[in-house]
Amino acid sequence: MKNFNEFNIELKQDYLVGDKIKIDKILNREITVEAYKITDSKYEGKGLCLHLQFSIQESRYVCFGSFSRLIEQIKQVPEFPFKAIIVKENNIIKFT
Repeated sequence: MKNFNEFNIELKQDYLVGDKIKIDKILNREITVEAYKITDSKYEGKGLCLHLQFSIQESRYVCFGSFSRLIEQIKQVPEFPFKAIIVKENNIIKFT
């Protein structure tokens, strides 16, 4: 009988790592975006939900929300990680 470690099974990292933080706490601050995931929102009628993993000064964080502009922008990013500032202008949250 084989031992489990002989199967060479690796975990897929499809989860994000970090302390949960509200987006309002990071507005207008430089962050390093490391990874993201887009899922259906668990709230009816909210559409998609962005799960964002980022770091600020060596600390990792995640935030979640139905940020349609951020979703639109992050889908176009060709390379990770990248530095950005998230701003709120006229009730629109976006990367700059």
